[in-house]
Amino acid sequence: MAAVDRFSLLYREISRSCNFYIEALAIVGAWYTVKKCVSLAFDTYSMLRLHVFPKLGGEVDLVKQYGKWAVVTGSTDGVGKAYAEELAKRGVNIILISRNKEKLEAVSRSISETYQVETDFIVADFSKGRELYPAIREALKDREIGILVNNVGIFYDYPDYFTNLSEDMLWDIIHINIASASMMTHIVLPGMLKKKKGAIVNISSASCCQPTPMFTTYGASKSYLDYFSRSLHYECASKGIFVQSLTPFIIATKMVPFSTSPLGRYFRFVTAEKYASHAISTLGLSTRTTGYWRHALKFTLVEQLPEWIWARLALYFCRIMRKYSLTSK
Repeated sequence: MAAVDRFSLLYREISRSCNFYIEALAIVGAWYTVKKCVSLAFDTYSMLRLHVFPKLGGEVDLVKQYGKWAVVTGSTDGVGKAYAEELAKRGVNIILISRNKEKLEAVSRSISETYQVETDFIVADFSKGRELYPAIREALKDREIGILVNNVGIFYDYPDYFTNLSEDMLWDIIHINIASASMMTHIVLPGMLKKKKGAIVNISSASCCQPTPMFTTYGASKSYLDYFSRSLHYECASKGIFVQSLTPFIIATKMVPFSTSPLGRYFRFVTAEKYASHAISTLGLSTRTTGYWRHALKFTLVEQLPEWIWARLALYFCRIMRKYSLTSK
């Protein structure tokens, strides 16, 4: 009987201690749940504000907000051309910069006739390095540049190992993906600061948020653009300049050959036209965005993954893409 009493007493003491810990855990669990609910509600509102509300409301007057002219690099194909057309739809005059004169003339004429805006173009091969920028600076010196879109870029033909890349490819990535945005911004930003208004849009990539094995140099170049954009915005925001980093996932363009392959069509990559129509509506609203709501969902998921999990998944996917690309040649 005494043993039973001792066990009953021990049981009551243990229960009393456990109740304290259970209550403490319940409080922690409730706090965590509330925190997650608030975070989910905030993220949902942010996504609606960025990707839905602008489509429902009226279009922003970009000419009044930023200026009469926009400069778009890499503008004869893909995202650059589509973004230039979206700007022209809103009444902005367009200066196209690319390396192919015939394409520039055709796109310039098409935009001018379709959207009834003024257009001009500058022939420039950004892979040539610093030698071409004095001519660009001279061509733009008397223009009221309100928007600069640093879109020009070079991508791998297919995922590959760093040691397989040629020296020419490495220098092209540095000159085209990194130096072009830095130098073009250096050319147009003083004029924007003088007017105390302007926007700079840098086309980065979702590859900047996590390591991208087999796209190592490309991902690093896009990380530079993302960091450059975010830092420059803090530097210039108080002076009326809006700097945006666009971080899309893969878009179906000629720059990404495997995006239009049967394997690419299986993943249903968004077209440049659809992407540009969504991305331009985020201008002035977000300094760092994927530009497209589906990409925003993917970006959120990728950022939450531990680095080692994402890197291994990316490496597995890239090996498949490389094998497919090599065997289909």
